[in-house]
Amino acid sequence: MVGGRSLGRRFGWLWTSYAVSTLGTWLAFDAFPLIAILVLHAGTTRVSLLAAVGPAVGAVLALSLGPWVESRPKRPVMVAMDLVRFAALTSVPVAFALVGLTFAQLLVVSVVVGAAGIAFTAAGGACLKEIVPPQDLLVANGRFESTTWTATMLGPPLGGAAIAAFGPVATVMANAVSHLLSAAGIRAIGRPEPRPVPVPAPAGPRKRLRAGDLFEGWRHILADPVLRPLFLNTALVSGLIMATSPLLAVLMLGPLGFAPWQYGLAFAVPCVGGLIGSRLAPRLVERFGRHRVMLTAGALRACWLPWLAFTGPGASGLVLVMAVEFGLITCMGVFNPVLATCRLERTPADRAARTLLAWSVSGKAAVAALTALWGLLAVVTGPRAAIAIAGVLAMATPLLLPRSVPAERPAVSGGPRGGR
Repeated sequence: MVGGRSLGRRFGWLWTSYAVSTLGTWLAFDAFPLIAILVLHAGTTRVSLLAAVGPAVGAVLALSLGPWVESRPKRPVMVAMDLVRFAALTSVPVAFALVGLTFAQLLVVSVVVGAAGIAFTAAGGACLKEIVPPQDLLVANGRFESTTWTATMLGPPLGGAAIAAFGPVATVMANAVSHLLSAAGIRAIGRPEPRPVPVPAPAGPRKRLRAGDLFEGWRHILADPVLRPLFLNTALVSGLIMATSPLLAVLMLGPLGFAPWQYGLAFAVPCVGGLIGSRLAPRLVERFGRHRVMLTAGALRACWLPWLAFTGPGASGLVLVMAVEFGLITCMGVFNPVLATCRLERTPADRAARTLLAWSVSGKAAVAALTALWGLLAVVTGPRAAIAIAGVLAMATPLLLPRSVPAERPAVSGGPRGGR
């Protein structure tokens, strides 16, 4: 398995589309809060509402799209979601130019973009499974992972420079254009895709959507002996990592006295580890086997968080944060593409979109819940102690990783479980 070989023209267009839209998203990473503060003069409560409610409501809205995404060709769905994001984001600079921008519009756009993004990701995973041979899925997922970390590393600094030069509304427009270019790239993939297996229509004259249609993704995940522990492990680890992020920001920018550029540097430079890990993943799997790599990288990524509680002032504290983040992100760079490949291989085509959507919605819900909980915990214990508690809990998460992988069967449609 050679990570540098070509995966074909169709994958090239899909990868390019993903890279463009991901970079656009990271360019505008802080744009909405800055617009709320600088343009609309919103206070802390409304900015927090924008950050929390928009993505949360978007995730709930995206849940209802699962059966719709599953029963349609995935590339047209992806194009449609890109165009929805383009239209929603473009409305912000238009309203700003007409002096009619409101906080309510920002909130609605945040919800629409969040829902469309989740639906796009779900359809994209199913599309990847269709255009890439099974033996190349790990290489493909590794390239997506490396692209994510590259955009994470470059996007915020470039976006900050663009905001300083042109204002936050300009980065929103750049993000909108990135989705338009992404839609064009997906259209360029060409070649009609196989007709999807339709989601069974509910009986009755009104043909209402059944609850089972919405929750089929979770049913598949929880019934699979490999996906179930991976699902629980990933939700908890991601939630704990993200829950400590605002606490570390408060600690570093407050009592420890780091400048904002130092704080940004502490998290931008370690993203190189994501590039390294994602490039190493196929080679490590080829040498040691998928399960061993997934188990080892999954356990190692849980061992870094406690060290952030020892962050001190000055250069030594900055180096500690960068070293911890580098180790954590490198392990994630190895683990994530292996996990994504395992998830696709263990999911039949007629459940792929709903499974990926369920996984994404659950991850966002876990992050939101644990971030809120750890914010309350920090009020009682202080940010350093709350980070330490999260680190200790994270070290127990490897217990949720699957100890063994049952013999795999081909993913087929139908049957009581419909999966492997």
